[in-house]
Amino acid sequence: MKSLHRSLSLLFIVVCSLSWVSASAISHDDFLECLYSYHPKESSSITQVIYTKKNSSYLAILDSSIRNFRFATPNTPKPLVIVTPLNISHVQATIHCSKKHGLQIRTRSGGHDFEGLSYVSHVPFVVTDLVNLRSVDVDVENEEAWVQSGATVGEVYYRINERSTNLSFPASVFRTVGIGGSISGGGYGFLFRKYGLSADNVVDAQLVDANGRVLDRRSMGEDLFWAIRGGGGGSFGIVISWKIKLVHVPSTVTVFSVGRTLEQNATQLLHRWQYVAPNLPNDVFSAVAISTTNASENGTKTVLATFISLFQGGANEFIPLMQERFPELGLVKEDFIEMTWIESLLLMNGLSNETSEILLDRSNRDSILPPSGKSKSDYVREPMPEIALQGLWPHLLEVDEGGIAVQNFIAYGGIMEEISETETPFPHRKGTLYMISYNIAWQEEENNNSQRYISWIRKLYSYMGPFVSKSPREAYVNYRDLDIGRNNYYGKTSYKQASIWGRKYFKNNFDRLVYVKTKTDPKNFFKHEQSIPPRFH
Repeated sequence: MKSLHRSLSLLFIVVCSLSWVSASAISHDDFLECLYSYHPKESSSITQVIYTKKNSSYLAILDSSIRNFRFATPNTPKPLVIVTPLNISHVQATIHCSKKHGLQIRTRSGGHDFEGLSYVSHVPFVVTDLVNLRSVDVDVENEEAWVQSGATVGEVYYRINERSTNLSFPASVFRTVGIGGSISGGGYGFLFRKYGLSADNVVDAQLVDANGRVLDRRSMGEDLFWAIRGGGGGSFGIVISWKIKLVHVPSTVTVFSVGRTLEQNATQLLHRWQYVAPNLPNDVFSAVAISTTNASENGTKTVLATFISLFQGGANEFIPLMQERFPELGLVKEDFIEMTWIESLLLMNGLSNETSEILLDRSNRDSILPPSGKSKSDYVREPMPEIALQGLWPHLLEVDEGGIAVQNFIAYGGIMEEISETETPFPHRKGTLYMISYNIAWQEEENNNSQRYISWIRKLYSYMGPFVSKSPREAYVNYRDLDIGRNNYYGKTSYKQASIWGRKYFKNNFDRLVYVKTKTDPKNFFKHEQSIPPRFH
């Protein structure tokens, strides 16, 4: 299962110049004094959750949740203060003092941020790290739970399974992803073809807005509640917790992971997969991880396509289904493994030799992939011809030994065909055959040479242009990519400029997101390089 782990491991700022001038003169002590004075009764607890450059543990706290070491270099901009709130009052105080001193605020829930926007800024800023706000309160009888944004996906899976082995939540694939960030951009995983995205299964939320008000679904209104469920993090407020609807999982699930090289007809199999996978029953999650290997017959590097599926049911049902629908893959009974739902999550995270308690471990220590990287995404609406796939392989084979390139094809279809693209801000629904994530990773010591890897992935992305969605060329907001456009660091960003990237993530839903932003945060306090801007007049 090592190949499965390797394949899945990557499946996965706008301020005015006056604010810049005033903020640049702010000291740590000024900000701390403001925090202490905001709520004097909380001053002792606030002391426990504040880290400045004067603290010996400042860098350890800053780096503790960073999953992409491209943003952990000595030259990466560092926050004036890191706040790890213990309660809502700490969040309110941080918002108040950031506004008072003209500082940006970046909110981090897990650290799986492909462009570091939740913990890096090129203007003076504060990081609010929600690591201490991570409770998961499960109500089995009503099949729902309140989860705080700082909980990881692994913690959510574990706490639900602890109460019921037949309930779960359609969260993302990897255990160390922060649930808050995942839901805010949509959140897909092994159950999304049956139950929809994470955001589709949220029924309430608790948010602190730019004025420090604590709002729930009723008090925030349906527009804002719509926007935070897929509109991307960091634009509308800080979501403290989400009320989620739990879904049913069977006692037994079945998985398979089989690899095929170019010499074993990987091109033809991947071409056929495009027609089969989106039309499989809703109970089937299907993906193909494409990487390189030295396992070709003559010992040279070749392309390896690993076909991965997870079925909500037993092997006796899954085996004949796959042999009928995809006989070309040549699956045999021994390829199928039955297990419990929680065991499948461990397997898919490369943790099959661990107990389920490993899901509570927030570290990324089990990853075998290099820690620095760059990612992009695409959506495919028409099957790629074989000749286009053949043209893809030379790009993968040219990556040098210092980097690891992985492409993931994730089948859509199922219930995603039935949910309206305006139901939430996430629009990539009906007509989408599959999503592609492109990933290049390298060792931390290679960060000084990162540009050659980034240039490589941009070249690959350019090659794929004719074969993916168009007008706009769609992208997944949780796979942030500043190459497709960004807001201004200083001064206002026009609606036209923001639309360049906004429509790729949200299509026509971008207009409603701008409307909600203009209504709820007209002064654009919550902002970053790809935050939703208000529509200035």
